[in-house]
This record gives sequence, C-alpha cells and structure tokens, in this order.
Amino acid sequence: MKPKLEDTYQHKGLRRQLIQLLRDKGITDEAVLDAMNNIPRHFFLDSAFDKIAYEDRAFPIGEGQTISQPYTVAYQTQLLKVSKMEKVLEIGTGSMYQSTVLAEMGAKVYTIERQKKLYDQHSSYVFKMKYPNLKFFFGDGFEGLPAFQPYDKILITAAAPFIPPKLVQQLKVGGVMVLPVDEGENQRMLRLTKLQDGSLQEEAFEEFSFVPMLTGKNR
Repeated sequence: MKPKLEDTYQHKGLRRQLIQLLRDKGITDEAVLDAMNNIPRHFFLDSAFDKIAYEDRAFPIGEGQTISQPYTVAYQTQLLKVSKMEKVLEIGTGSMYQSTVLAEMGAKVYTIERQKKLYDQHSSYVFKMKYPNLKFFFGDGFEGLPAFQPYDKILITAAAPFIPPKLVQQLKVGGVMVLPVDEGENQRMLRLTKLQDGSLQEEAFEEFSFVPMLTGKNR
C-alpha cells in the first residue's frame, strides 16, 4: 500500500460529492456521513487510484480482497447504529477504511484480519495516533476475540456462509450483528439482535456482493 498522504481541496471536494451521492442513495445517518466526510479514502488505496478514490465502487487492495464500495460501508454502518464508546468487533479489517469509520464515530474497535500480508500493513496505519480506540488483530474471524467479549456490536465485512455461532456467543444480550449471509454471487444483508434467551431477532435488507468469509489464517 502506498497511500498519498496529502488531503487537498480537490480531495475534500470529491468527498463532499460522494457524501451527497450517499444521501441521494438513501443514507440518512448524519453521524455516518460526517465520519466518512472526515476520512480521506485515498489514504487507504494505492496512489494509482488517487483520482478515482471517491467513486462509489470497490477497488482491489491485494490478496484477493477489496476496499468496499462507499455505499456498502455507509449502509452496513448505518444498520449497526453505532454509538460512542460502544465495543465493536469487526471481522475483516482489509484496507482499514471501515475500521476507521467506526473509530471516527467514537466506538472502541477490535478488528480481525486473516490475511497476514494485509495485517502486516496495519503497522504503518496512518491514523495510529489519532485513533487509540482502534486495535488490530491477526486471526480467524469465525473464532472472534473471546478475550474481549461481550461486544455491543459485531460487523462482518465478508460473505458469511452461515451465521458464525462463536460470534453470536460473544455478542451481549441486546447487542446487534450486521453481516452479509449466503454463498453465491449475492448475499442478503442481515441485522441480528440478540434476545434475552440467547435467540436472534433477524431483519433482512438489500442484497450485496462481498468476497467470501474464509476460515483459518492465511500466512
């Protein structure tokens, strides 16, 4: 990753246009929009993408992974209903962009990446000093991070073949998990709320297309 660390007036203008596009597409959570407006997305991409970093589409980041389309990031984050100081577990750190949106919103973020090459890039994370509330881990997303449970919110940024039971266990009662579920080209976006008896209240939303969520760690 070779981020371009200058955030110019042009970048800021393109970001404002992107935020307006997200509003036009139905994103209404101003906290989400403000966070995304404050974060230079081009910092999370190779400099070759600098001029198109604020287009509403995904881009490759290596290891078969992508930085998600801004609309997808906004949509998932809006469904999660993040509040300041909430403990959020993110599965699939990837480019670190989604993690940064959550951290900018004031959440305590614990994020897991299974691809070692992507995880190793976190050591040069440009906003390390700005977001001490963001912690990176190398591991298997299906296992979660039991040492820090329970979580107020869990966000999965890859296509899960099923609802991971260990993540449900790590979600507190009343907590919310947002994830795309199903194998195949498209996945249903689900929001799950954990009830007092441990069961899940399920809400289904639009379909999206994510890279698959895989088990294990890839060194």
